[in-house]
Amino acid sequence: MRKQDISPFFATLKAANPQPETELEYTNTFELLAAVLLSAQATDVGVNKATRRLFTVANSPQRMLALGLPALTAHIRTIGLFRTKAQNLMETCRLLIERHDGIVPRSRDALQALPGVGRKTANVVLNVAFGEPTMAVDTHIFRVANRTGLAPGKTPLEVELGLLERVPAEYRVDAHHWLILHGRYVCQARRPLCAQCAVSRWCDSAAPEHSPTRP
Repeated sequence: MRKQDISPFFATLKAANPQPETELEYTNTFELLAAVLLSAQATDVGVNKATRRLFTVANSPQRMLALGLPALTAHIRTIGLFRTKAQNLMETCRLLIERHDGIVPRSRDALQALPGVGRKTANVVLNVAFGEPTMAVDTHIFRVANRTGLAPGKTPLEVELGLLERVPAEYRVDAHHWLILHGRYVCQARRPLCAQCAVSRWCDSAAPEHSPTRP
């Protein structure tokens, strides 16, 4: 993707969805952190199904610890890797209380020091909860960034750094939402819906009939 194509690419995505939001359901920053931690190798739909009941009884680190590991495990057993995730979430709650007075920290290093919280999870929390212009590169963003030529890279970190360099500042806060949603519903892995794609004209991989001659 040419540099001059990036602004119209994002302007088109913004026009279609001016205020994009995560599809994970949450009512406070702790719930967001917990939901993102649980979403690794799982769908947002599956996580939401489990957390709707979980968060009614445990919506803070203190209440989650009080709930206990066996009960937490039962609540999330429909989510992939639920045993490991339950252990990580309980330990994260303990550390949040011990180190941060039960408050989710606004620091990448502090977030990544929590069990089960990697760079992608930290980026989501920093972006969604605190409005930081971070890029949480999941499989959808990795695919879209490479397929379109927006920010090609062999690793998620390489793609993340490429996006931070190439995405114009005015689109940076919401960019990862637009790219995730685009990858989830349009630029799908097995069969991209190029005929329905509003930004195909700027995509390096779009079929010729869906990629009009660029100015």
